[in-house]
Amino acid sequence: MTETHTTVPPGAPVFPPGRYGRRREPGRRRPVLVGVLVAALAGVLVLAATQLYARYGDPNYDAQMITYAEVTDTGVRVDFRVTVPAGGSAVCLLRARSHDGAEVGRVEVPVAAAPGERHLNVRHRIATTARPFIGEVLRCRPAG
Repeated sequence: MTETHTTVPPGAPVFPPGRYGRRREPGRRRPVLVGVLVAALAGVLVLAATQLYARYGDPNYDAQMITYAEVTDTGVRVDFRVTVPAGGSAVCLLRARSHDGAEVGRVEVPVAAAPGERHLNVRHRIATTARPFIGEVLRCRPAG
């Protein structure tokens, strides 16, 4: 007699012995290992977030691009505004790019505010290796 859906009792399927390999019992869970892995992952993510915030996210050091002008074959002038803590100093990274997007000039510019001053208007010329299309401020960070 062959088995049909009416002759097999409901529940777990019945497989012919030796035909599909050894059936495994469901493995036991390892909550300690999972907990350690989750804690390690959380630690790595917190460390990465801290490093990225320190590098890019300090709101006390901010730069706003005003304009770029005087584009020549050897450089471009960049005007920008920097916000620093009162009387503080920063280092701003400026970049010039060509029309195809290649970087043709890069310079770090130190800026310092007078005591009680927080906002600085800065004008700087970026020397380039080819004719630039645009000048820009990438970021400002604390000096030191």
